[in-house]
Amino acid sequence: MSMDYRKRLKRDRCEEDHSEVNCCENPCIESRDGNAVCINCGMVSGRDIVGNERRAYTAEEVEKRRRTEPRWRGFGPRTILPNDKVDSKGNRMGAKEKTLFSRLSKIQQSLVSSIERNFWEAKPKLKMLVSKLNIPEYIEETAWRIYAEVAKRKLTMGRSIDGFIGAALYAAIRVHEFPRLLEEVSDASMTSRHTIIRSLGMIIKEILPDLNLKYRPVTAEQLVFRFGNDLGISLNTQKEALTLLQKSTRGGMNRIGKDPKGFAASVLYMAAKPTDDRKTQAEISEIAGITEVTLRSRVKDVEKNL
Repeated sequence: MSMDYRKRLKRDRCEEDHSEVNCCENPCIESRDGNAVCINCGMVSGRDIVGNERRAYTAEEVEKRRRTEPRWRGFGPRTILPNDKVDSKGNRMGAKEKTLFSRLSKIQQSLVSSIERNFWEAKPKLKMLVSKLNIPEYIEETAWRIYAEVAKRKLTMGRSIDGFIGAALYAAIRVHEFPRLLEEVSDASMTSRHTIIRSLGMIIKEILPDLNLKYRPVTAEQLVFRFGNDLGISLNTQKEALTLLQKSTRGGMNRIGKDPKGFAASVLYMAAKPTDDRKTQAEISEIAGITEVTLRSRVKDVEKNL
């Protein structure tokens, strides 16, 4: 019954296309590889823009209709041996050739090293994290250099790969002094802050000196403009906040052991208070990721040393 339906559907399509295309005495138009082709004379009458393929239910149908292969990584010259029934020229292989290529594929999979399997898992995670945080490509390359050295030294054995990925990315951010915080990396990677800090300590101590990279902690001066842009404060007010921070530092304000986010938020609050850019303590505290109590304490420290 299904064969009769297919023949009837094919006949109806041919009758519909007969009035539009005059390529031969008996035109029958079908869609082949995105083109409308007459199967009787071979004339191409146009492009079939809208795909209307039937759903694939069996493994043979899925393999037959596949047009692309997934690309999981952008590194390594490794060749993939598929389990196809045809060779590279499209000719069907015999039983001996299929057995040979199946055996070669198994041997090839057994030759994959543990570090390559580690990279297969780590590279997509780093790509996803970079995309979430909108990190430039040069920082991503530095982060991958750091993580590759970590994997080669087998520091990931018995530890979290996600933790080292987040730590390597944050170390690269600090090397290039890019305005991103550890909390943002932790939230984007869905990894605890403690895990990333523990992995970061190993990277700073053992990896960065060998790569001739210098870890530069985040400063309050860098965060002034970051928080000011997030709050929509004008550039003149941000410059005034930076001036307040520099004056209080020269006045003897102790910044050792205190979170730079608090100092950046406090000078922004003080600089914006007498202007049209005035913000509430709750708004500034939410953007900076601190409490209002911490904000008021840092304001007092700045005022005392001006």
